[in-house]
Amino acid sequence: MTHQLNPSEIRIFSGSAHPALAAGIAEFLGVPLDETHVSRFSNDNLYLQLGASVRSRAVYIVQSLAPPVNDHLVELLMMLDIARAAAAKEIHAIIPYYSFARSDKKDAPRISVTARLVADLLKCSGATHVMTVMLHSPQVHGFFSVPTDHLSSRPAFEQFFLQRDLTGTVVVAGDMGNAKSAARFAKTLGLPVAAGNKERISDKEVRFTGLVGAQVSGFRRALIYDDEIATGGTIRSLSEMLLGEGIEEIWVACTHGVFVGQGFEKLVELPEITEIVTTDTVPQREHPRLTVLSVAPVIGEAIYRNASQQSIGDLFVYGE
Repeated sequence: MTHQLNPSEIRIFSGSAHPALAAGIAEFLGVPLDETHVSRFSNDNLYLQLGASVRSRAVYIVQSLAPPVNDHLVELLMMLDIARAAAAKEIHAIIPYYSFARSDKKDAPRISVTARLVADLLKCSGATHVMTVMLHSPQVHGFFSVPTDHLSSRPAFEQFFLQRDLTGTVVVAGDMGNAKSAARFAKTLGLPVAAGNKERISDKEVRFTGLVGAQVSGFRRALIYDDEIATGGTIRSLSEMLLGEGIEEIWVACTHGVFVGQGFEKLVELPEITEIVTTDTVPQREHPRLTVLSVAPVIGEAIYRNASQQSIGDLFVYGE
């Protein structure tokens, strides 16, 4: 199903982070994905050119902040600036994965709250509106000084898992920070919920000291629900603890499957993790135990409602 927009009134461009997702969004909206020319000068400076006129049009620039994050961020800032200088009427930064959301507080001396800094840079570069999916910390939504749509991926997971046999399954949040979101998810599935009590030792190492909420004894399967997996350390440690509690099978669901380094391999090394379900907010690999759900319809629906002056409140993250 597509929602047709007038292709003479809008332009959709993609940075180099995830053109396949941008193409899916354009297809949902029934408009072409316009070309973006990206190259480098001999001194490694980026050169970008938008391949279609944007004058007096609404411009949507799709760019996930996936690795290499800093290159993709600079691309995005340049594309926003190009659209502004070329007299675009509206400039929408569509950022399915806003990686800097993890830097949401000053928890050490002399550090940057980078989530806020990047939000300021987006506005300074020309963005009049931002759209993103499942911020790591919901309060980051308040860092933006332009209208920002914080979209939820949870309905896609609910639709997927409601088609499965959930007998003997308990939902487990990756940590207490995700407990509220996991509780909403579990309620829709009609399942009990527990949360891991996590202590972070370093960026790559965590330790679990137990579970809060429902007891997992008596359940044969755990469905771990998290917003993001990067190194895989949290999910691997939690899975090992759950196996020690008598869980026999583990499903993993996360919105942003970043899987840096050996993060993915760290999970599939455990044969008890039989399925990993994620979305395409960042590019994904193919693997027999990996299922990828597309967020193109979620983002496309939000863009369509924005363009046609409809409410998108039911697509938002509220208290997740």
